Amino acid sequence: MKQRVAPAKSLRGEIALPGDKSISHRATLIGSISQGISQIENYCPGEDCNRTIEAMRQLGVEIVLRGGKLRIYGRGLQGLSKSPAELYAGNSGTLMRLLAGILSGQPFESVLAGDQYLNRRPMKRIIEPLSLMGAEISGDKDQYPPLKIKGGRLRPICYHTPIPSAQVKSAILLAGLHADGQTTAVETAQSRDHTERMLRAGGAEIERQSTKQGYQVSIKGNPRLFGQNLSIPGDISSAAFFVVAAAIVPGSQVVMKDVGLNPTRYGLLEVLRRMEADIRVENQREQGGEPGGDLGVNFSPLQAVKVEGKMIPTLIDEIPVLAVAATQARGESVIRDAGDLRKKETDRIAALVTNLRKMGAVIEELADGMVIEGEHRLSGALVESFGDHRIAMALAVAALVAQGETTIDGWEWTLTSFPGFIEKLDSLRKG
Repeated sequence: MKQRVAPAKSLRGEIALPGDKSISHRATLIGSISQGISQIENYCPGEDCNRTIEAMRQLGVEIVLRGGKLRIYGRGLQGLSKSPAELYAGNSGTLMRLLAGILSGQPFESVLAGDQYLNRRPMKRIIEPLSLMGAEISGDKDQYPPLKIKGGRLRPICYHTPIPSAQVKSAILLAGLHADGQTTAVETAQSRDHTERMLRAGGAEIERQSTKQGYQVSIKGNPRLFGQNLSIPGDISSAAFFVVAAAIVPGSQVVMKDVGLNPTRYGLLEVLRRMEADIRVENQREQGGEPGGDLGVNFSPLQAVKVEGKMIPTLIDEIPVLAVAATQARGESVIRDAGDLRKKETDRIAALVTNLRKMGAVIEELADGMVIEGEHRLSGALVESFGDHRIAMALAVAALVAQGETTIDGWEWTLTSFPGFIEKLDSLRKG
């Protein structure tokens, strides 16, 4: 599917965003293994989160979805049933990794499969810790999906993750629910903490602390989790495209209502402010342990930036659109320590470099990032999503400041996280 995107004269208006994808996944998974009913509002409408609902239904959980509202009849930690067929995660690495943690503690065998892209993503980072806990896991070439998981009684571990990853950490914590004793995950830098927040709100005993080794989180096994009522804030990773669009399209003024402002997801806003973007946060509030508020962004000339180290885990999903912002900034921007981008839905570093060069950007590919020379006028071109929703939407933002129309091939992948993205973007066009 191809999507044509014309340049914009300006963007103005107020929008609401779909529910946070990361929180939506976790709400379904944790609600399913809790006791009682969970009621979730503003559930993310994307295909990835719908796959999570279907997977839990296959495991015997009754889930009702109506108009963005989810009602989950929890089965408790040991109440899931063996699925009669393989569990299909589609394009969702979050679903595959987090569900693998849950299935590792179930007394039956499961098979987790993905689409052609997910089946090429390495899963050794979860296979290793879950195997150390006592699960039997096998995959293609010992690391690729489909994953065959034989769960059972688990033992607690203290595991140091090689690369900070919320998905790996979450898989360990969710498996730790089924272990006798305390399970600990240690990261060199803190990744997003939605799992810890939701588990604690649901009754789990969670300990978090910063140490000389980094950030560590521990969970005590065999808690009695209870159902929750949650209103999921707007997805800050979805907001990121509109934040950058408003920052780089002259004359723009955009407000995004009720956006999640979790500090472990706040990195893009901090970096853009260093680039002298005009961003304000208003009406701050907290719902279900998650902070949120309204974001207002006005156009402002940007300055180049260097992003590396501990900042990377706080904006790893936003780097594609940050790279677009860098093409319009004054000076040379550098992004380092982001090698994990090569293991996402596609190799995002290669995909960005290939596509932005087609549009006239001056960009150098690094093993773990890129160097972008700013203030080069972009031109409309035929570009490719490479099966990645964030690449597709980042290119749509780039097209807003290009000379001439841009055609994005593979646009259908935006349905995994943000159906209706282009319509919402077009609703802001003025002039």
